[in-house]
Amino acid sequence: MLTINPQEVKTAEVHALLLGAIAPRPIAFASTTDREGNVNLSPFSFFNVFSAKPPILVFSPARRVRDNTGKHTFENVLETKEVVINIASFDIVEQMSLASTEYDRGINEFIKSGLTPEPSFLVQPPRVKEAPVAFECKVNEVISLGPEGGAGNLVICEVLLIHVKEEILDENDKIDPFKLDAVARMGGDYYLRANGDCIFKLPKPVRNKGIGFDQLPDFIRNSPILTGNNLARLANSETVPSLEEVENIKSDPLVSFISSKYKSDRDRLRQELELLGKKILEDNQVEKAWKILLLSDKE
Repeated sequence: MLTINPQEVKTAEVHALLLGAIAPRPIAFASTTDREGNVNLSPFSFFNVFSAKPPILVFSPARRVRDNTGKHTFENVLETKEVVINIASFDIVEQMSLASTEYDRGINEFIKSGLTPEPSFLVQPPRVKEAPVAFECKVNEVISLGPEGGAGNLVICEVLLIHVKEEILDENDKIDPFKLDAVARMGGDYYLRANGDCIFKLPKPVRNKGIGFDQLPDFIRNSPILTGNNLARLANSETVPSLEEVENIKSDPLVSFISSKYKSDRDRLRQELELLGKKILEDNQVEKAWKILLLSDKE
């Protein structure tokens, strides 16, 4: 394990480590204007949501590491106290990346990136028409985190209006993550596309408290086959199947086949049942997986 003291290495090294490890990060594709109405558009990956009532988003245009200069977005929010935070989808990721180019002040990144400015309703900065979601915000506060290159500036934004394209909604009018197709920032030149195999479901812990790791049978907790994630899913169960329920699982066709095939090889039988239990568990059939795993210790 490599241990690094941020005070003993260059800021650029710390910056690279932070961005490489804390990933993926959502992206605030921020549009702002200065006092004269000149438009700026730039992405920031120091970004997240922090409150629902009031609805608060926070992003941080950090001071440049190389020369300690501020960014136009930061200067604009100080002047006007307004911003639109657009969500970038995969369809516009390269145009978003182009908008991150450090053009001179007064240059309109909408024009440079080929994106379409859409008038906002309550704030001066325009929205990105191509973005699947856009948040019109007032800036409640800006908190400087330091005077040196690499220091962040927390822009605390209160959402005034939310614009959502209807085509990204599911049948319950919730945002469908596959239709949203958002992109997130990794380290270096890497991004993540929140679609396809990159999206997975994870059931939240049960409200009435799961049994926990400490209550798992030793042979399950110490299994060389089951992963920590597998064990956590089992430990999230409120109860363990009864002996009668474990006996009944023997009638399952696949369990019966495995039991018959390996009945003369106890170790192999146990291994095959654990492998089956693992597969069933990862298919989110937790109760059935419990029965198979408990049976593996009895057969």
